[in-house]
Amino acid sequence: MTSSDAPTESGDPVPGKDGDLPTVLIDQIEFHVREFLRPRLEGLSDEEYFFDATADGTAWTVHPRTPEGLAPPTSIQGGSGDMVIDFEFPEPEPTPLTTIAWRLGHIIVGVLGARTNAHFDGPPADYMTWEYAATAQEALAQFDAGYDRWITGVRSWSTEDLQVAVGEAEGPWAEYSRATLVAHINRELIHHLAEIALLRDLWAHRD
Repeated sequence: MTSSDAPTESGDPVPGKDGDLPTVLIDQIEFHVREFLRPRLEGLSDEEYFFDATADGTAWTVHPRTPEGLAPPTSIQGGSGDMVIDFEFPEPEPTPLTTIAWRLGHIIVGVLGARTNAHFDGPPADYMTWEYAATAQEALAQFDAGYDRWITGVRSWSTEDLQVAVGEAEGPWAEYSRATLVAHINRELIHHLAEIALLRDLWAHRD
């Protein structure tokens, strides 16, 4: 038996270090972003940002707004600026492959931006009114700002705060706890940033 397994005089196990809920949730994503995910984004070029890994150029992406009179690639073109993002609703089956630009747009707006707006009084963020980045460095700056707002807000929640229901901002999940939301955002960031890392590998090993 190790010292950490040793019971107290009352016979109860010794509490482990850093096991409180805020620490577990925050450390999980902070360590992953700091040590693995964000470093994998360094050096992202504009060519990689828009890289279409499909054989026929059908990946959904972020691109300049289609000129009036011409048909856009998808029926929904989100964005209020010069750049727009491709969407269909409902999504086709199978869902199209997406570029790094599209995936960063999803993370910046849908994963981080909408949540910091709803829960921490962050700036408005939705797919139809966002000004999408035209360059990789602009997108990374948007990601860094969005992640910083989100993690700073999460750090402000105590163990008790994390048990509060997320409310109407989360639609059909309104009755779930903030802890559940934070865990979901952790999964979203790990999942989508890993996809981006794989696309960078495909770019590096393209013919």
